[in-house]
Amino acid sequence: MPTFPRSAITAVGCAVLLASLTACGSSSSAKPISAPVGPASGTITWYANQFGPTSTDVRKTLIAAFEKANPKIKVKLEQAPSDSDAYRSTLTTQISGGSSSFDVYNGDVVWPAQFGKAGLAEPLSGKLPSSYWKTFSPGLVDGLTYKGKIMAAPLFTDNAFLYYRKDLLAKAHLPVPTTWEQVQSDAQKLQKAGLVKYGYSAQWDSYEGLTCDYSEFAADAGGSVVNTAGTKSEIDSAASQKALTYMRGLITSGVAPRAITTFQEQQSEQLFTSGQSAFLRNWTYAYSDANSPAASKVAGKIGIANLPTFAGQSGHGYSVTGGWNLYVNPHSKHLGADLAFVKWITSPAAQKIMALKGGEIPTVSSVLQDPGVQAANPAFRVAASNKLISRPSQVAEYSQVSQGVYGNVNAALSGSTSPKSALAAANKTISAAVSNNGL
Repeated sequence: MPTFPRSAITAVGCAVLLASLTACGSSSSAKPISAPVGPASGTITWYANQFGPTSTDVRKTLIAAFEKANPKIKVKLEQAPSDSDAYRSTLTTQISGGSSSFDVYNGDVVWPAQFGKAGLAEPLSGKLPSSYWKTFSPGLVDGLTYKGKIMAAPLFTDNAFLYYRKDLLAKAHLPVPTTWEQVQSDAQKLQKAGLVKYGYSAQWDSYEGLTCDYSEFAADAGGSVVNTAGTKSEIDSAASQKALTYMRGLITSGVAPRAITTFQEQQSEQLFTSGQSAFLRNWTYAYSDANSPAASKVAGKIGIANLPTFAGQSGHGYSVTGGWNLYVNPHSKHLGADLAFVKWITSPAAQKIMALKGGEIPTVSSVLQDPGVQAANPAFRVAASNKLISRPSQVAEYSQVSQGVYGNVNAALSGSTSPKSALAAANKTISAAVSNNGL
């Protein structure tokens, strides 16, 4: 997995590493094993990598609160690998081999279709009531569904935001832009006035982060990478052409540096925190970084807003969802207790703990809308009104889809091919990947 700063690593599951699914023992013919629902009692093992601040393990806080609320269930915490590739490989090997050594496990947001197809997760949609799934922020559950079955529960999420220089906009008497066209024109005004070197920074290297960035632009233009069922490529469209042409235009106009085609999270943030760009697209953690005097030359001058959309579209722009989910091992012998744990840890009480003590964006809508929670972090307030979309992770062969997106989009942004040719090439790769989805 690419190396991302802190919680950014949870935001963008790495497609390149996900390509190892078949090699790790999965099979397109594998079918989920439906575990019998037993009593909500006993001892279960939660296999989880650490999240939240390194100074305090919020997982232990959650376990203590859960056991107090559910005295008949004990939870054993088993440390999972911090490296996403190693973690995923371990899960695949153990579960496909029939292991029941752990019951509930954390998993990336781009795993549901892959794990569902390979039989690596117990479907949850028929085991938890429909009212439960309605508690989550709009857009989250859609990304967890494979062939009509919900494969995981949203543990915590990450969103993308537009970061901007409040001081520069004030000097130029400009409002916070709400459209991408405004971002470009405002950036050019700031550059022409000599207030900043570059106008915009983001993650446009040829890697998973670009799949996220491009998916947002495409959605804002009214397009998508694949259809809802994940059975047809839709990337070669007029909407996609508009999105990619705009992105390329930011480079050719000088608003974005040509080096943006090599930027991942760290490089894009560094350009912004060094005072060289007016706008930045990045994840939740960037707000804290940009406002830290020890790490940023522009601390105290940073604003945060929803991503813009294209002119003529309603509302804000779209943010791709990142984060991690809770999955249940299909071989678990404690399904009743597993479900009780999953349901509690995604309850308002637990989500508030994760927000206030762990710094994670809550997945439960009522918690995210809570004024007390929003007051704890400006990003939470903005996230409460974000429009969320998932990456095309409803396709079991997600790695090929993502590579088809970021490889060809990066080629167009770099100028080695035209947007039209890049989208045609991406369409060919993605069509081949989705042709066997679910088979």
